[in-house]
Amino acid sequence: MPWSDNSNNSGNRGPTRGPWGQPPKNDGDGGGRGEPPDLEELLQASRQRLKRAFPRGRSGGGGGGRGFNLGPRAIPAAIVGLVAFWLLSGVYQVGPQEEGVQTTFGKYTGVSGPGLHWRAPVIQRVYKVPVDKQQHATLGGSASGRGGENLMLTSDRNIVDVNFTVDWKIDRSPPKQGEMPNAAKFIFNIENPAAMVTAVSEAAMRETIGAKPLEPIITSGQADIVEQTRQRIQEVLDQYNSGIEVLRVNMDKPDVPGAVRDAFADVIKARNEKTQTINEAQRDANQIIPVAEGDAQKIVQDAQAYAAQIEAEAVGEADRFNKVYDEYRRAKDVTKRRMYLETMEKVLGDTNKVVVDDGAASGVVPYLPLEKLQPGGSQPKAKTEANPNG
Repeated sequence: MPWSDNSNNSGNRGPTRGPWGQPPKNDGDGGGRGEPPDLEELLQASRQRLKRAFPRGRSGGGGGGRGFNLGPRAIPAAIVGLVAFWLLSGVYQVGPQEEGVQTTFGKYTGVSGPGLHWRAPVIQRVYKVPVDKQQHATLGGSASGRGGENLMLTSDRNIVDVNFTVDWKIDRSPPKQGEMPNAAKFIFNIENPAAMVTAVSEAAMRETIGAKPLEPIITSGQADIVEQTRQRIQEVLDQYNSGIEVLRVNMDKPDVPGAVRDAFADVIKARNEKTQTINEAQRDANQIIPVAEGDAQKIVQDAQAYAAQIEAEAVGEADRFNKVYDEYRRAKDVTKRRMYLETMEKVLGDTNKVVVDDGAASGVVPYLPLEKLQPGGSQPKAKTEANPNG
């Protein structure tokens, strides 16, 4: 910019001065046309300024004035002072929750921990990174600045309002061989960490919600959604080499939009009634089925017992028949008589019929029902005498 005189020369305070402290030269006729200053005058003015900056002592100049000389040690002292100032300006401090990422000519050269350190000013630069500070990204709700709803589409084409926050910080785990520390990745690989985490978190949540139907999202599937979202966010941030660790994802209970909330409440009520009816039917079934199963088991066991009884009786009868047949083979007449008598006893044992043999005495004397004549007497048993000849 052109030089301008800053002294207030509105009054009669002398001639106008140039930028080197000398009045401009004119052409002698008062026209005021400026000319370049004399080189010797410029050198003299510079020497006077150095003398005023570095006073050395008095000299007996003409007119009794005070003079200063620039000694031979002034310039080295000034150089030493500048070097000391340069060295002191390189001292810096890293806080207890920070790491200092150091660069030399813009290239990464190392990381410094908490405490006092030194860098070469101008040549080196240090970026202080809050490695232990937990930061938050809020999506949805009034805190996000985008209104009170954060609408997302589910797999069954329903809309749900999802508000959540993501807690993250710089990863303190040691780097892999040949890689920069995570604090350096945080500085060099991403430009706006907060905005990037917010965008990645929203994309991951939309992907998770879009793969699930509405019912588990608003009922009991929040824990699974939160964990899947955290894993997706971490995978994307690792692909970017951001050096960021996702600590947790906190999600408010998802809800349907306000415009359809009443209708959806009716749907939920109907589903609850359906579930209640199913539970009651299941309870009745649990009471009836065990009783029916017990009755069926009892019937089966009774049938098995009856079958075993019949089988045992059949085996016994067969064995008895075999024994009788063996006796019959050894003594046919005796066996036939005994079998006849036993059969007649079974047939006529409970009847009141009396058979009297012809060879018995005549009259009624052989048959006297004496048992009936006694009080409380029982029925007389039939007296039978077999007549094997017919």
